[in-house]
Amino acid sequence: MKIKSLLFLFFISRFSVFGQDEVLKKLDSKADFYGDIARQIWANPELGYLETNSSALLQKTLSDAGFKVTAGVAEIPTAFVAEYGSGKPVIGIMAEFDALPGVSQEASPFRKPIVEGGAGHACGHHLFGAASVASGIAVMDWMKENNIKGTLRVYGTPAEEGGGGKVYIARAGLIKDVDVMMHWHPGSQNAAGATSSLANISAKFRFYGEASHAAAAPERGKSALDAVEAMNFMVNLMREHVPMETRMHYVITRGGEAPNVVPAFAESYQYVRHPNALVVQQIFERMVKTAEAAALGTQTRMEYEVINGVYNLLPNETLAKIMHKNLEAIGGVTYSPEEKKFAEDIIKTYPAGVKSTPEDAAKIAPFIVSETGGGGSTDVGDISWLVPTVGLNTATWVPGTSAHTWQAVAAGGMSIGQKGMMVAAKTLTLTAMDIFKDPSVTGKALEELNKRRGDDFVYEALVGDRKAPLDYRK
Repeated sequence: MKIKSLLFLFFISRFSVFGQDEVLKKLDSKADFYGDIARQIWANPELGYLETNSSALLQKTLSDAGFKVTAGVAEIPTAFVAEYGSGKPVIGIMAEFDALPGVSQEASPFRKPIVEGGAGHACGHHLFGAASVASGIAVMDWMKENNIKGTLRVYGTPAEEGGGGKVYIARAGLIKDVDVMMHWHPGSQNAAGATSSLANISAKFRFYGEASHAAAAPERGKSALDAVEAMNFMVNLMREHVPMETRMHYVITRGGEAPNVVPAFAESYQYVRHPNALVVQQIFERMVKTAEAAALGTQTRMEYEVINGVYNLLPNETLAKIMHKNLEAIGGVTYSPEEKKFAEDIIKTYPAGVKSTPEDAAKIAPFIVSETGGGGSTDVGDISWLVPTVGLNTATWVPGTSAHTWQAVAAGGMSIGQKGMMVAAKTLTLTAMDIFKDPSVTGKALEELNKRRGDDFVYEALVGDRKAPLDYRK
């Protein structure tokens, strides 16, 4: 009896040493290590499909920790899959690392570009990638120490910002055996509800005309810029006659070379979004017709290239409840006096009417369920229609900060960003542990997925059969 008691106590003590508390302590002890990885990526922002150094750093970190890393998957040089273990369940954690053009910024509460017009991590993907890697390593160590069966993968997913890297990873069949996919995103609040996003199609419309001297022989020219402007005018007229949830926006990427030369080539880069992917397709077809009409009216030639197309995010309440529980257990972000001063200075730069306080970073948003997408779009949407998917946001930015702003870059480059990143890493880790300990959750999550997407759903990528647009940021 005494021997059995000793064996029981040994088992209990061993499990507690390598249980939840120890996992979280290990993550805390490596916060600066992962923070340094995030800052290296932040200091060297790389645009979509060009994230050579960022991807290599994350791959090396995973490989050094014991993952088997396969690089260049889905015919994308910066995409990778890192794997540990075998068998079921299979849990994937997604990692992003691409930056945005034109938002270079120091880690300062005042507008100070590092490079005028340069790239910057205004969506916090440097934190996204580092936290996902941190979580993957923490879960792997826990699996090793406790002899947990199953497969853990970290997916390196490039070019989320308009390049749709996850679409090609999904289309290549790299997630077909996955039971649960997890992700997170930097933000200005802590939330883990079952919510959606906007479906999106983007394309570059190219017009070809004939150059001529704009003063001496204007009658001999056919202006490609006129075609772009005509298309954009008609697209703007469409806004009155599309569903109110629709979002359309564009930039003119090429408008000619000189005012005294009739532009022989011009290009407009267009986005259309809506909570429903089918509606997005219908509106995009109307957008193509405006381009055709613009070409006809200006006697130019038009061609277009679909750059990206993503589904709306399909929420999974089964998984979201688990993640929300873990986020509440971890808690939000508490600022030091120096961080609070930084936050107060950032808040002063907001437009009138934006109400927030530094203390809001410590709050956890109530759990909500909503299939109506709002805000932005994400290629996680495609994943969520194929595999039960769950995610969260954490306060890596000062409360009230909008994504894609210099304020987001600033907070993401200092300790506020790191603190929010570690909240995400811990929450992802506890959620993965919960699922490995109770794999029956995966069946319930799949049942919910099948119910939401319908029995007749067949996945067809909105980008069609095109290959990844590896040059879309060049």
